[in-house]
Amino acid sequence: YLSNTELEDWLKDFSVRCGRIARLNSIGTSVQGRDLWVLELSDMPGQAEAEPGFKFVGNMHGDEPVGRELTIRLADWLCMNYKRDAMATSIIDNVHLHLLPSMNPDGFANRSRNNANNVDLNRDFPDQFFPQNNNEARRQPETLAVMKWLRQNNFVASASLHEGALVANYPWDGNADKRFFIYTESPDDSTFRFLASVYSKAHRNMSKSHEFPGGITNGAAWYPLYGGMQDWNYIHARCLELTLEIYDTKWPPGSQIAQIWEENRQSMLELVSSTFKSGVHGKVFSSASGLPLAATIQVDGFNQTIKATSQFGNYHRLLPPGKAYKVTASMDGHRSRSVHVLSPNGESTALDFILDPIGGVGQQHKLMRLMTTHNDSDTMALLLYHSKFTFLSFLGVLVILFSCFGCKRRLWLRSEKSPAKV
Repeated sequence: YLSNTELEDWLKDFSVRCGRIARLNSIGTSVQGRDLWVLELSDMPGQAEAEPGFKFVGNMHGDEPVGRELTIRLADWLCMNYKRDAMATSIIDNVHLHLLPSMNPDGFANRSRNNANNVDLNRDFPDQFFPQNNNEARRQPETLAVMKWLRQNNFVASASLHEGALVANYPWDGNADKRFFIYTESPDDSTFRFLASVYSKAHRNMSKSHEFPGGITNGAAWYPLYGGMQDWNYIHARCLELTLEIYDTKWPPGSQIAQIWEENRQSMLELVSSTFKSGVHGKVFSSASGLPLAATIQVDGFNQTIKATSQFGNYHRLLPPGKAYKVTASMDGHRSRSVHVLSPNGESTALDFILDPIGGVGQQHKLMRLMTTHNDSDTMALLLYHSKFTFLSFLGVLVILFSCFGCKRRLWLRSEKSPAKV
């Protein structure tokens, strides 16, 4: 395993070696002052884009170091294969990928689960079922750094990498009654099960588990925990995070890392790709100004909304494939719009909305058509709207059309009367 110093040197070297797709920055420091380095990979690193964001977090527990190694191997693979491999290229071109190899460098240095203050970082986040634990000022510096990081980025999905089992864990991690072994559904339970299955099925061994059917589990049904990062991501950042237990034992010999990477490589790639290969994606604009709107996106059957960004008006709503959904865009001061879409297997649906201001003069719009086209594996569903023509404008169009038709007829009659040339 790379030491903290060696890992920092590797990241700095990588950001130069692969500078066209990489940017390195620190999101904060640990208790003992070590930087929490994040590697951002994109075709436009460091720049805001309308693409979905995804993050991997490794080494949250100091004595679970495999995630450190897998995140940097993922970065290296993407750099080497960009513009050579279709999946590597599509990820770099369509996702803003963030990699935090070590959230707990102090714990790693001490070979300890907890941080330097002897706090388990995966019990340190504000929790919906423990409101007395919600004072953010009492959080550990590593926790606060991650919370700030989430609030500054539009992460659609995420995964933290752990050891000690082989399973993809999804929310909720606890329940209001504090009971053990009770399946506790989140509003996005079906979406979480879909994402967990994406990882498990692409893994060489995870889906074959005898303990966990399909290699996935609801967190509270396995064992409840409170103050976890996974649930906080979902509640406060609308980020769909999985907790991935990627190896049965903690701190396996370094000689096994290459094998563990091969077992997890395709799973990691497929999970990142799911952010743009599934669900409904699009932008929301105002019909009056043409500017993007930070609208609320609601999908019927899911008691959880997401927000479009104010900068681009873009939204990314991950959903289980193979079903029809009613998607509604709403914004204060504007008329809401709803559209029924189909989310095909292995494809995403692009759906743009144009919202009319309430009481806007001359801004009455109607749905013109729902046009579906295919571009590679993406299904594009584009909403086209147009303003109502006044009667005078419509009459003018008719006059022009009849005039053109009359001119063509006169020219045809003249040509018929002219003697043929010999």
